[in-house]
Amino acid sequence: MVAHTPPASASTVLANLGKLLPDLEALYKDVHAHPELSMHETRTAGIAADRLIKAGYEVTTGVGKTGVVGLLRNGEGPTVMLRADMDALPIAESTGLAYASKVSARDTDGNTLPVGHMCGHDMHVAWLVGAATLLSESRDAWKGTLMAVFQPGEETAQGAQAMIDDGLLKRFPKPGVVLGQHVMVGPAGTIAGSAGPITSAADSLQIRLFGRGAHGSMPQASIDPVVMAASVVLRLQTIVSREVAATDAAVITVGVLQAGSKENVIPDDALIKLNVRTFDAGVRKHVLAAIERIVNAEAEASGAPRKPEITPLDRYPLNVNDETASNRIAEAFRGYFSAERVRHTGPAPASEDFGCFGTAWQAPSVFWFVGGNDPDQYAKAKAAGKLNELPVNHSPQFAPVLHPTMETGVETLVVGALAWLGASL
Repeated sequence: MVAHTPPASASTVLANLGKLLPDLEALYKDVHAHPELSMHETRTAGIAADRLIKAGYEVTTGVGKTGVVGLLRNGEGPTVMLRADMDALPIAESTGLAYASKVSARDTDGNTLPVGHMCGHDMHVAWLVGAATLLSESRDAWKGTLMAVFQPGEETAQGAQAMIDDGLLKRFPKPGVVLGQHVMVGPAGTIAGSAGPITSAADSLQIRLFGRGAHGSMPQASIDPVVMAASVVLRLQTIVSREVAATDAAVITVGVLQAGSKENVIPDDALIKLNVRTFDAGVRKHVLAAIERIVNAEAEASGAPRKPEITPLDRYPLNVNDETASNRIAEAFRGYFSAERVRHTGPAPASEDFGCFGTAWQAPSVFWFVGGNDPDQYAKAKAAGKLNELPVNHSPQFAPVLHPTMETGVETLVVGALAWLGASL
């Protein structure tokens, strides 16, 4: 095997990573044990701001409510934005870890819910703190401006837009490139990405169907919204199987189906909440129109007294990696990591609001994935055909292995940033 020699600037910046790892691990465990719901990341934002201030950054807090922006100006050169999201999910953690979350919190509707970092945003916070610290400690190795952005509210598609609406574009320098990453299922120590679409567009909808309630023993006196809702759920499945071409892709998932409160009472209405994922604007438009057509037709066929209410809940844009910038990142990764660690992947059905930053700034953006599974366990699961049994993001059991996930994520942010900041050295 040919000896692998990383670029000099990356080696210089990352020379102290080993010494920093115990601190980053402690930070990660602390944030993991103290998760906060979307747009309520006060404690996490305070930790991020404090770390940036200690590293010599100009820090602005409260951007888009709880967002944090740190600027490190280091001479003439490009501006590179590195982004990490901070929010957790309303999920009860069941990992069994010593530092597992036992936190509950109130959501925006006043409901008390368990909260857990079951998507890896705690790891993202530690990664960006690590990269920002190391780049600050090695300013002789690069030139330009580093912008570290800790974003709230990714899980609700609020945070990126909230920061933009709060004057992000006017208050801070325009980046030449926007970079981000996400821990995902895959062998720890590996990185995966590609040019073009990298995460799907997502639309969440709430549908309320109206009927006429009656006693369970006298269904003839009712217009049953439960049957109506069941018919809608089944018919929605035909959109992907019969209306979307095999060469295209779409996902429709009904995550909520609620009606009634007693077994012998036919209720007045039923509630459906669903999620749509698409990778093409034309497919998205068709799928959303088909959902509306089916919902209204089923209600009419049932003789519903009122037209259904269809309410958008949230929307994530299609996240597209700039081709030129993606190629530059891939070249930088191949120059630092061994070839087997840098992998090509197709677009993921998961969704992100990361793309809002590049779109708003009209700047190229690149988003990639970092594996978080123990490599041996991943290999065994793959050999046994059981990869689908590994806990995925948003699972109550999702927990990235600490090492080498921690160091890999710091390395990728540093190497990615230096593809621009170290280019003229």
